[in-house]
Amino acid sequence: MPVLARLQFCLIAMYFEDHNPPHFHIIGNDGREAEVLIDGLTVKKGAVDRRALREALDWAQENRTLLTETWDAYQSR
Repeated sequence: MPVLARLQFCLIAMYFEDHNPPHFHIIGNDGREAEVLIDGLTVKKGAVDRRALREALDWAQENRTLLTETWDAYQSR
């Protein structure tokens, strides 16, 4: 699972050849994990600390193009 960003309260990661719809994973410093849809930036599954969620969603909003391009590249491997 490649890590796309290491933030203060969490990691942003994406798996190769993962299931649809396009999403990324937030892994909190406490080990909890959430799956977030790229389109709409909504939590699909799991839960993380609210600081980690806010930080990750702020990062994702600014890096949505990177997330989409990375998803496309990882699914075609």
